[in-house]
Amino acid sequence: MSLKKLFQVKSLDQILVDAEKPEYRLNRALGPVHLIMLGIGAIIGAGIFATIGTAAAGDAYRPGAGPALMISFIITAVVCGFTALCYAEFASMVPISGSAYTYSYVTLGEIVAWIIGWDLIIEYAVGNIAVAISWANYFKTLLRGLGIIIPDWLSMDYRTAARIVDATGQSTVFRDAPHVFGVPIVFNLLAVLIVAAISIVLVMGIRGSARFNAIMVGIKILVLSFFIVVGLKWVQPENWTPFAPNGWAGISAGAAIVFFAYIGFDAVSTVAEETRNPKRNLPIGIIGSLILCTFFYVVVSAVFTGLISYPDLRTKLATEQAEPLTMALEHAIPHLGWAVGIVALGSVIAHTAVLLVFQLGQPRIFFSMARDGLLPAMFQKVHPRFRTPHVATLMTGAFVAFFSAIASIDEMVDLTNIGTLFAFILVCSGIIVIRKRDPDRKPSFRVPGGWGWTIGLYVAFALGLSLFTFSILTKLIILGVAGVVFVLARNHIFPVLGILSCLYLIYYLPPTSWLRFAAWLNFGFVIYAGYGVVHSRLRGRAVSEDPATHDRYTALTGAILGLVGTALLLVTRGLDIILVAFQAIRGPEGWARVQEAAGHIQSLDAWLQSSWFLTAPLLLNTIVLGPLSLRRAWRARQAETAATGRPSGTLAIGLSALLLALGAVYLIAMLVHSIA
Repeated sequence: MSLKKLFQVKSLDQILVDAEKPEYRLNRALGPVHLIMLGIGAIIGAGIFATIGTAAAGDAYRPGAGPALMISFIITAVVCGFTALCYAEFASMVPISGSAYTYSYVTLGEIVAWIIGWDLIIEYAVGNIAVAISWANYFKTLLRGLGIIIPDWLSMDYRTAARIVDATGQSTVFRDAPHVFGVPIVFNLLAVLIVAAISIVLVMGIRGSARFNAIMVGIKILVLSFFIVVGLKWVQPENWTPFAPNGWAGISAGAAIVFFAYIGFDAVSTVAEETRNPKRNLPIGIIGSLILCTFFYVVVSAVFTGLISYPDLRTKLATEQAEPLTMALEHAIPHLGWAVGIVALGSVIAHTAVLLVFQLGQPRIFFSMARDGLLPAMFQKVHPRFRTPHVATLMTGAFVAFFSAIASIDEMVDLTNIGTLFAFILVCSGIIVIRKRDPDRKPSFRVPGGWGWTIGLYVAFALGLSLFTFSILTKLIILGVAGVVFVLARNHIFPVLGILSCLYLIYYLPPTSWLRFAAWLNFGFVIYAGYGVVHSRLRGRAVSEDPATHDRYTALTGAILGLVGTALLLVTRGLDIILVAFQAIRGPEGWARVQEAAGHIQSLDAWLQSSWFLTAPLLLNTIVLGPLSLRRAWRARQAETAATGRPSGTLAIGLSALLLALGAVYLIAMLVHSIA
């Protein structure tokens, strides 16, 4: 069995037939207005209320955009717009639950579909963990304003609690928390409760969920409009000077940070099977929600940066823990406490709406993956009364609630950003592939292309480049390279620009997030090799030629995925070492600085520094994936030797042994280094 089977695609026509089977059929109750509200509910939320401050002021590792935050939002909107067009075409062509997972299955093959389905857990479930934690923080603040005090040990994670210390260096949260056998009990109860409540709402039915979300979105838009109207009166134009205190680096870093504020428009595509006339309504919902949210973001960021100067914003964020929008109002108009309270309430509502939509999307991706045999069958069960994937919904809720109680929001946000950008890259790639593979299929919505759009976009790019202070020679080189790219990609200009712009934003994410993402992919490889490749309806054991051939195929698949995963870990660890060193170097500039940073990669000490995101996946590869692949390969060898008299499976055995050896050697070296 050839490894090409890993990239075998599922028939688009078969997917459409499967979706209409009575046991899998979901209730079609959503129209275009519901979808736009659903998109707005997912997009406008934790990002605009939480990350806007960091994007404007910067943090310890990245410069801030300052008042040029408006440009950062526009840049991110353009990046998401390229991808939104691709999502809209796919949604009109493949109106099936599963979003990018399903799109990848019909274009790039099963292994890519698995990777993107596993990756989407980051966007929806891990992203929801971050939103739930943020919701808990804001709700706690709101309750405090009403005179209700929630203890710190019931509203934060263990690591955050460890950072809050008194003058003696003792954690005040640990000191006040109850102890069991001397261990302080610290967890985020508020986050757990909101996730549980949202999960129950979703199990009860999609129509009720849509109504609930529509109410939330309406209130949220009113609150943001209130912030704009009240804030406009107190805006000080001098606060917009200097407009871009950190230049293009600050604007780009700001765009990467506020990307979290745009995550969600693709959630609309996950309810395709619950949408009336999905070929028409899904593109309307996706693109319409993105346009409306961009308008709000640009106006809110203009008012926000006009209420508080860049230096004051940096100082306040470094010394206070407060919501950015309410902090700006308190700074500019301290006597309007009631206005601050209204915006704080809006923040809680915004987070609730995002929790609803993300918690709605993830179970439907599990539902699609289980229907294809890549996850256990329990994930595809539909409630007999409510016609919702209740098992997947409750299990997603349990996963999100557990990690919301113990996780730190900072790591969750960065992991969500890189995972979502990776999903966007695969969706844009899928559009190009399916047009080449199935040119006769005509979706009701098609991403535009051709010479007209290409020339227009190139002119816009050239005008934007003219605003920079590069030398004439540098600008000519950039225009020349860009011209070649634009001409070659003219028939797929929007998908290609979507891929390139997503890679651009990934570059501005913290390098540590790349290693975390590689670790997450490794966990997914283990699950796919252990379960998905065996039970796949497309290429599983039940449809294989014979057990021995399938064992050899699954052994080779597991070994190769394990080696690819190990390589990803090592590459991202190397990039992490170089970029961290590059940021820490003070003195040489330009090529000399790059060379000095690259020299750090030769340090054995840097490679052997302990990291959970490196150790855990390597351990799984060594004690689970390696032995599993080796056992399957040996079983196939014995069966084929008995049947034909000729031994086979040498390659699978060798690669499995190599995977075991690599993981074991690296882990032992890390252990020895830590002891020494």
